[in-house]
Amino acid sequence: MKTYLIDDDHLAIFLARHLLQSEGFSNTICAFQSAEEALAELLTHEREGLPRVIFLDLNMPVMNGWQFLEALTPHADELRGHCHIYILTSSLALADLEKSKHYQLVDGLIHKPLDRSELRAIRARLEPGAGAS
Repeated sequence: MKTYLIDDDHLAIFLARHLLQSEGFSNTICAFQSAEEALAELLTHEREGLPRVIFLDLNMPVMNGWQFLEALTPHADELRGHCHIYILTSSLALADLEKSKHYQLVDGLIHKPLDRSELRAIRARLEPGAGAS
């Protein structure tokens, strides 16, 4: 499964990548410290090359997670069912959870740090039978 990590924090990417690898969650992990770079990469792929999962930080300079989601809105029909976005945030604001529900491509909001139980739950949703470990 191909996975994108989009976060401007080096340490967050390092820890998430390590967890994804140790859990065998993904065979391809692409990390981006810029939402613009991730967006450009995402929009150049055909359906077969799309990441199955995107872990998206909200608070980033220049283009934040919300702006990234807005930029994907015109492509929602092409991405739906193929690309599952999980927002990663350190915020405990309920407003973020409510706002995330307005984006069709967002499958969930996860409070940082990402943990094994969350990964296993996501894998179970995407690949029935794979979450039993």
